[in-house]
Amino acid sequence: MSRSGQDADRRVKTARGRTASSVRWLERQLNDPYVKQAKAEGYRSRAAYKLIELDEKFPLLKGARRVVDLGIAPGGWSQVVRKVSPRAAIVGIDLLEVEPIEGVTILQMDFMADAAPAALMAALDGPPDLVLSDMAANTVGHRQTDHLRTMGLVETAADFAISVLAPDGAFVAKVLAGGTDAELLTLLKRHFRTVKHAKPPASRKGSSEWYVIAQGFKGQD
Repeated sequence: MSRSGQDADRRVKTARGRTASSVRWLERQLNDPYVKQAKAEGYRSRAAYKLIELDEKFPLLKGARRVVDLGIAPGGWSQVVRKVSPRAAIVGIDLLEVEPIEGVTILQMDFMADAAPAALMAALDGPPDLVLSDMAANTVGHRQTDHLRTMGLVETAADFAISVLAPDGAFVAKVLAGGTDAELLTLLKRHFRTVKHAKPPASRKGSSEWYVIAQGFKGQD
């Protein structure tokens, strides 16, 4: 505690072998209120609050019966779904290994693999009414390339959602600054009653991430 009685910002000493960028990242983590809150409330990552805040603005989770979580690692979004809709059937997929979550089926495989959609649907007992995607491609430092790679994931997630969602279902996906590409936006508007973009407060100020929220699935053409 500081002399004023408030928590002082914690500093990370520059240790041998630790880069300046890693020091900045550690300090940001140590001083991030969302990180502290996530630890206190048992969420695996601060990203949980992005979904909580999106749900407050665009009711998504209450009453959800079947949910698909694309890019589930480390599991924060599925934890939120479990808390809000404990009876929902949830299946998540990620290339990374994810520690088990009670009530959640986790597939360790590439969502872009041909077998992924069938594997996800086999884990549910019917069409999902919510498809969530917090996926983002690994960045290479070239803004246009990073945007194209991430949008490729979003487009694949949208195609999947449109092919499997139950009537009146919803789709939420992370996009980058600039929002959804025109072609994908047209596709979503054709299949959903409302399509909006939002940047939840839990997204870091310097982050380029936004989310597209498509609700009221009208069905396939």
